[in-house]
Amino acid sequence: MRVAALQYDISWEDPPANHRRLLPWIDTAVAADARLLVLPEMYACGFSMNTEAIAEPMDGPSTAFLRDQARRTGMWICGSIPERARPQDRPRNTMVLAAPDGKVTRYHKIHPFTFAEEHRHYDAGHTYTTIEIEGVRVTLFICYDLRFADAFWETASSTDCYIVVANWPEQRRYHWQALLRARAIENQAYVVGVNRVGSAAKLSYAGDTAIIDPAGEVLAEAKRTETLIFAPVEAARVRDARDAYPFLRDRRT
Repeated sequence: MRVAALQYDISWEDPPANHRRLLPWIDTAVAADARLLVLPEMYACGFSMNTEAIAEPMDGPSTAFLRDQARRTGMWICGSIPERARPQDRPRNTMVLAAPDGKVTRYHKIHPFTFAEEHRHYDAGHTYTTIEIEGVRVTLFICYDLRFADAFWETASSTDCYIVVANWPEQRRYHWQALLRARAIENQAYVVGVNRVGSAAKLSYAGDTAIIDPAGEVLAEAKRTETLIFAPVEAARVRDARDAYPFLRDRRT
């Protein structure tokens, strides 16, 4: 499966502007034969705590955009959205994965980023989400989840590829880079880490989007500019790595 990962400068709290700017990037990914396109955390609004302004209902405009583009292109597309299940509920930071047939799969961020008081504005999720995409078992995570190795360990046996979408600030960029590679190495799985670039709410973002193989080798990476990167993800390569070096069998939990 050919994976595309897009890092870009998200327009602050402006979903229509972000939807418009994504269209040419989506067409570029399709032209390059990508089967899965991964967008950053809060892809349509930025990492905002202003939930009264930005939170969307389930199947709101930003979910509809992903669904419509997946149907139009025949490609899987995912990114996270501030989404309310019901009008009276607090929103959750929700990864929405749209399939080419329009079906949507969701993952709710399990670890709100308390340092930025995300927990005061968003409810935490409670369950992992793994889905098979064209023969590859994909597990979804969002930003701060990356710091919690036990979540990756718990899902490793059923995962070929982890997707981690983020708004990870530049001042902690080395943590992002190191943890992405660590999660790939310790779980012998691909990791697709997609971060934003630019600046918002007094924070700067360096991107550092990367696609990493089960041995920790960086197959593709980006730095500070808006760009699209590509790499193949193969379930057979995960099986071969785990058969050659059966480290996971020795794990005690």
